[in-house]
Amino acid sequence: MDFTFTEEQQAAVEAAKALFADVAPDGVPSPSLTSGAVADDFDRALWARLADADLLSLLLDPEHGGAGLDAIALCLVLRESAKVLARVPLLESSAAAYAIQTYGGDELKQSVLPKAARGELVLTVAANGRTGHDPAELAVTAREDGDSWLLDGVQTGISWARNADLVAVPAHTSGGDAVLAFVPRAHEGLTLAEQVSTSGEHLGELHLDGVRIDGSQVIGTAGAWEWLRHLLTTGTCALALGLGEGVLRMTSEYTSKREQFGFPVATFQAVAVQAADRYIDLRAMEVTLWQAAWRISTGASGALPAAGDVAVAKIWASDGVRRVVQTAQHLHGGFGADTDYPLHRYHAWAKQLELALGPAAAHEESLGDLLAAHPLG
Repeated sequence: MDFTFTEEQQAAVEAAKALFADVAPDGVPSPSLTSGAVADDFDRALWARLADADLLSLLLDPEHGGAGLDAIALCLVLRESAKVLARVPLLESSAAAYAIQTYGGDELKQSVLPKAARGELVLTVAANGRTGHDPAELAVTAREDGDSWLLDGVQTGISWARNADLVAVPAHTSGGDAVLAFVPRAHEGLTLAEQVSTSGEHLGELHLDGVRIDGSQVIGTAGAWEWLRHLLTTGTCALALGLGEGVLRMTSEYTSKREQFGFPVATFQAVAVQAADRYIDLRAMEVTLWQAAWRISTGASGALPAAGDVAVAKIWASDGVRRVVQTAQHLHGGFGADTDYPLHRYHAWAKQLELALGPAAAHEESLGDLLAAHPLG
């Protein structure tokens, strides 16, 4: 397959690079070991700039104010955002809006998509971390009641839950089918409990107690939740790649300037070999990311379902981002633990991404199950 990016995708990257060029990493004070979350809101000023640059509407069709691009374009922009730890719900809001465009009814599209494209409506997804659960493990139940649906249950670890306007809630019916319900954050029967992520960011625990929503706000198409889950996961892999690339660049710059015995430490074989190993990790993360994003974007068939490519991307992203930041900390020495230096924030974000993606061993098991069900050759 040809992984050459289209002119439109390349234009999105250039716009993202220009926009993030003057963004300071993280942009918020570092949390102490005991103080909890770092900020009450995401970077609204940066969000407005993303809207002005049409980067919030990449995936939406022109009729909704978008550029009509694909998951590859989104991952390219997410990659750039992670290099500076941009604190915006770009992945969650874009993915949820794309799910509405792909599977939602006309009423839901018209009420949500134009506002989402302009950045006036912020969406998130009520999934554990960014990657969600298997449909069989969904913690929220949904049942039809006339023209409405009733939702009950709890979902934890929701990114940007305190700040989003609309929450995409995956739920399961008594028949075991998965549906997606789009619930306003300020809705009767919906409450949020405070949670804090490994990176110090606010998360939310969503409690749904007999929440009634109109049937037009529910997507019941078979496969919609699995598709959205794959998109969220692949986007998280893009964030891990961008973060890792930013960290390796920091490490390269530091070791090229830091001298021992009259020579830059980057010239020492032990340092060079470790940096080279991490470069290899990043290249593997990149190629597996584009394979997964390509499968999602094109719907192309393969020897395995798209879930197989997503599993491979998760294996490399989860292990790879951890190895990159650990090596960076080691090669920076004590300087890497200095809270006035941004590396410690990259480390915290990397750990949160690793936890959101889940352990590589679990994805290897899933990949093995897929291989057993779809023998190669």
